[in-house]
Amino acid sequence: MDPAKWLLLAAFLHVGWVTVLGVRLGRARFRAARAGRVKVKDIALDSSRWPDDVRKLSNNFDNQFQVPVLFYAILPLLLVTGLADTISVVLAWVFVASRIVHSLVHTGGNVVTRRFQVFLFGFVAIGLMWAWFGLRYYVIG
Repeated sequence: MDPAKWLLLAAFLHVGWVTVLGVRLGRARFRAARAGRVKVKDIALDSSRWPDDVRKLSNNFDNQFQVPVLFYAILPLLLVTGLADTISVVLAWVFVASRIVHSLVHTGGNVVTRRFQVFLFGFVAIGLMWAWFGLRYYVIG
């Protein structure tokens, strides 16, 4: 399989993961409301009123649309310029794996120091991905 397909496969995996998180969040919210743990009028304008377990899922779901925007911004650039290579593929997969591990830590025991370490690992991976792309585009060719 060529590097472009491996990059897209990493993106598909992340989209699938976000979908799983979204379904989990929807179920948790529905259950909390149905069980009377929250009243719809209380959360209509203030999501902080959800129970902590639901807020944890919600915060993690929101996280999937923050730093990953840098991932989704670089993918088309790599594909259009034809600069997708093994290094960019490895960094993409490291980034996506870090997002999954970050979710598991965040929605599990939520050990903040561990969560930050995993976040930082993924953040460095996406930063290196951009740096490698810049080097390939402007310097190496």
